[in-house]
Amino acid sequence: MTTEASQFVGDIPETYDRCLGPIIFEDYADDLARRAAALAPARILELAAGTGVASRKLRDALPEGTHLTSTDLNAPMLEVARSKFNNDENINFIAADAMHLDFPDNEFDLIVCQFGVMFFPDKVAAFREAQRVLCSGGSYLLNTWQPLAENPFANIAHDVTAQFFPDDPPQFYKAPFSYPGPEAVCADMSSAGFVKIEHNAANLTKPVTDWRQFAHGLVYGNPLIDEIRRRGGVDADEVMHAIESELRAQLGAEPASMPLRATVFQGRAA
Repeated sequence: MTTEASQFVGDIPETYDRCLGPIIFEDYADDLARRAAALAPARILELAAGTGVASRKLRDALPEGTHLTSTDLNAPMLEVARSKFNNDENINFIAADAMHLDFPDNEFDLIVCQFGVMFFPDKVAAFREAQRVLCSGGSYLLNTWQPLAENPFANIAHDVTAQFFPDDPPQFYKAPFSYPGPEAVCADMSSAGFVKIEHNAANLTKPVTDWRQFAHGLVYGNPLIDEIRRRGGVDADEVMHAIESELRAQLGAEPASMPLRATVFQGRAA
C-alpha cells in the first residue's frame, strides 16, 4: 500500500542522498547503529531504508557475521543504497512494503526503521507485521521526528512553499512530522503486541555550511517537487531560492547551525 508522500522515485533519490542525507539523517543513523550494535543481533531487518544512510552505518557498526536485510518500498532509493556497498558485504537489498512483509514468522532478532513509520498508512497494522517477523524477545528500534514547529528547517520549507500556492498549498512536509507524539507511538506499538516500550528524545544542533544545497534538497529531494510540478505556474527554483533566503534569515548566514528534534523508540516482541 502506497501514499503520495511515500513516492521517492525519478531524480529524487540521488538528490535526497546528496543534499539531505549528510545534514538531517547521518547523525541519527549513527545513533541507531550504536543502539543496534549494543543489542548484539544476528539477523536484522531494516524497514524504509531509503538510500542506505542508516544501512551503511549499521553495517559499519555491526560484526561482519551479522546479517542485514535492508528494504524499502521504492526500488530507486535502494539502487542508491546498493551503490554504497561492495559485493562481499553481508547485506541484502529487497524492495518491500512494510505493511506486507514477504518474510517468514520469527525471522529476525532486530528491526530498525529510521524516519519511516510516519509514512506507513496503518501504523498499528505495520507494527503487527513487524511483530510477526520478529522472534520472541526481538526488538524494534525506530525514530520519528518531533513536531514540525520544533524542526525549523521543515517548518520553513512548508510555510514558504505554501506562500506560492495559497489556494492549494503542498502538504508533503506534514507527512514526515505527522507522528510526533511519544504517547501515540507507544500506544500503537502496545496495541500491536510490543512490550517494554521505551522512548528518549534525540535532539541535535547541526552545523550547516551551504543553505543553497540544503534548500535544493528540501525541494528536489522528496515528493514536494512533484506537488509543485503538478500545480504548475511556479518555477521550482523560485521556491528553492525563497526557502534558501528564509533559512538564512531565520537561522543565520553560513556557517550556521540548526536544531533537529526527534524521538527514539525501542520495543520488544512478546
